[in-house]
Amino acid sequence: MQRVFDCSDNSQLLTAMRQAKLAVGRGELVVLPTDTVYGIGADAFNPKAVQALLDAKGRGRATPPPVLIGSISTLEALATDVPEVATQLAEKFWPGPLTLVLHAQPSLTWDLGETKGTVGLRIPDSQEAIALLQETGPMAVSSANLHGQPSATNAQQAFDYFGERVPVYLDAGEASVGVASTILDLTDSAENKISVLRQGALGLDEIKTIAEDFEFESVS
Repeated sequence: MQRVFDCSDNSQLLTAMRQAKLAVGRGELVVLPTDTVYGIGADAFNPKAVQALLDAKGRGRATPPPVLIGSISTLEALATDVPEVATQLAEKFWPGPLTLVLHAQPSLTWDLGETKGTVGLRIPDSQEAIALLQETGPMAVSSANLHGQPSATNAQQAFDYFGERVPVYLDAGEASVGVASTILDLTDSAENKISVLRQGALGLDEIKTIAEDFEFESVS
């Protein structure tokens, strides 16, 4: 059974997307390309699938995965009390290597781990990832690696980590950025504070062109 699909081959692309969508719908895991690094993903609204994702990585619930979405309009559906600066950052840097941590809608029926009522959201700059997300809806996606190991930047590295534990791998070549996304916590932005949870591919100088009135605090 074919597991790794070459998305640059049109004869494989349609099958790849169909198999990936079916796998997500069954509560299984999928490895997908993003602009930053490859991700391992699952249906964000399927708690067993999310737990399988954490188990595959060897990671605990204290480090919940972010959620990838296919359009900015989905942000308002998943987050509440969205500050204006979050919308401005999303409009400027999405799709791209920026994850925004916001207050999650309390009505959402999901279990991503110990989120403390928040959710990290991002639109990746990958046409394959966006196409899949528009078919499946929001996906919980973490970097494709075992806990403590380097993130996979291509499908083969991801396969070496997970093998047959993942039924579908979407291979779109080497990740264009190769560095994880920058993560900003905007849950205290009403106080004009932004916490930098991870300094990644998007530099703070660029971010500050949009959030110039905010105080930035790095959180290790």
